Amino acid sequence: MCGILGEFAFGGRLTEEAEFRRILQRSVRRGPDYQGVQVVDSCCQVGHNRLAILDLSPNAHQPMQSPSGRYWLVYNGEVYNHLELREWVGKDIVFHGNSDTETLAVAIDRFGVQEVVERCDGMFALGVYDRQDRCLWLARDFAGIKPLFYAMDGGRIVFASQYDQVVAFPTFHTNAVDPQVLRLYLEQHFLPAPFGLHQGTGQLMPGELMRIEADGQIHRHRFWEFPEFVEPTIREREEALEIVSAELEAATRAELMADVPLGAFLSGGIDSPLVCYFARKHTKGKFKAFSIGSDSKVHDESEDATAYARLMDIEHHLEKMDASAAVAIMDRVAEALREPMADFSIVPTWLVSRLARSEVKVALSGDGGDELFFGYERFWSVGKNIRFQGLPYALKYGLYGIDRVFGKNKHINSAVLFSTQGVAHQGLHSRFDKHWLEQLFPDLRGVSLPESYCTYAYPRAKDMHELVGYMRKAEFYGMMQKTLRKVDLASMDNSLEVRVPFLKKSFIEASLKIDPWLSFGPDKKKELLKQLLKSKLPAAPIDNRKRGFSVPLGQWMRQQLREHFEEVLLNAHAQAKLGIQRTAVETMWCDHLRGVRDYKWPLFTLYALLQWDIRRDH
Repeated sequence: MCGILGEFAFGGRLTEEAEFRRILQRSVRRGPDYQGVQVVDSCCQVGHNRLAILDLSPNAHQPMQSPSGRYWLVYNGEVYNHLELREWVGKDIVFHGNSDTETLAVAIDRFGVQEVVERCDGMFALGVYDRQDRCLWLARDFAGIKPLFYAMDGGRIVFASQYDQVVAFPTFHTNAVDPQVLRLYLEQHFLPAPFGLHQGTGQLMPGELMRIEADGQIHRHRFWEFPEFVEPTIREREEALEIVSAELEAATRAELMADVPLGAFLSGGIDSPLVCYFARKHTKGKFKAFSIGSDSKVHDESEDATAYARLMDIEHHLEKMDASAAVAIMDRVAEALREPMADFSIVPTWLVSRLARSEVKVALSGDGGDELFFGYERFWSVGKNIRFQGLPYALKYGLYGIDRVFGKNKHINSAVLFSTQGVAHQGLHSRFDKHWLEQLFPDLRGVSLPESYCTYAYPRAKDMHELVGYMRKAEFYGMMQKTLRKVDLASMDNSLEVRVPFLKKSFIEASLKIDPWLSFGPDKKKELLKQLLKSKLPAAPIDNRKRGFSVPLGQWMRQQLREHFEEVLLNAHAQAKLGIQRTAVETMWCDHLRGVRDYKWPLFTLYALLQWDIRRDH
């Protein structure tokens, strides 16, 4: 895993090399092992901070030139099928090292960027300059595991692994905040692709390939997109279990590829224990796993994680987190916020990343299982209303009220009151009340979300298979992208590479063939994965609780973290720059401190935004 940076000045002069190197230094934690800069010609320069994982020799240093000299490449990630790509390129090629970077450089030389990118199975962000055609190619992996940001005006485009880098270029540093994107951030608590907070900035979509010509023209191509609906071909439970077991084992085994120590994150849930099980099976000697516990019984999974480690004979490293530990690391966590990102589970994620990095350089994660196998309550929360969604509003409201009184919303809930399931689904991801949002940001009254934001803009579904297809795709490009950004920010701040077997392309495509009803339904979440884990570990401590990887932040904000949050939330200069109404912040903060309401979500969303603005100039 690495940090990449590049500039294509098709209508002006390149940024001075000293300034370019200063901006590259911002991502040095992503890759502290080697730094390289190459001025390719008068209109392009690229830089790279390397975290050496495969082929630790200088043969894998970047920027890397293709054998013909036509292409210069900077790349962040891992391509797990790179040995297959070497066979595809041909046996007549002599490679100088064992890295997937060299594989890409050679393959692109022979087949071109698009054909190579479409064959890659892995996680990557890629920048390739073509000296012959004088154009720049940018690509992002199909699942969006690795980020790729850019900023563009009429004379240049810059790209980077971190958002703070693209807005650090002098050309873009003073770009104004886009009010529509600001509202999107406040409602969804992160910046989804393809948007950037500041005007003229953005990010590639997962599975997107972009070509920028010397005259500034842009050509975009989606080489992979999560389907809305796939007709299931696997409907029997036993067959489905065999497929999931075989494909997840193959994906995990492929992602053990490394020339450095490797371990895994381990929670008390379902997904990461499965990954650990297959990783342990294919690892010689001791396999290490890392967990974070907390002082909250509601959030703590450490007892179950310890039980899993014991059952799998894994060397388990556990660190307990309390408010005092949070105080000690909050400044470093704030530094990790290279963009506004308001998932407060970044705090324990940063801590478990630091713990893992003390022993290994690569960690496997169980992310992706909830999205692919319907692990969230909201799938059924929206789905159970399907028979009533198209009824007139007055009738829906009456049925909702009756069920609320007599059935405790077992059959109908407030999701039915929205015009479509998509609107209800989107609302379930927002923890920022509209009234408070517009009190805090009066300039956003009447401002809509970006017109091109369409994650939840699916039509009203009339049957459950159609609906869960729409919802799973929305979760893939919604919640999952937020989770991946959180993990990338926290892990790379600790120079740790995190791999995600559930999001290997081959595994995703296999899982889409399975009937959703084997995993999903009333009081059912991830049923298939639970059954698989039970078959591998009969004594597994499986329960039906969804605790998430979190901490009691609301309580800590009232106590040990109060001073830290007040310093940021009440920063008058940052509030004024972002158009935040100070008295509204003070009211919300005081109500939270007094326990009138729990405002941890909107307050942390404000905190992350203000931290971003305060630190972006440093």
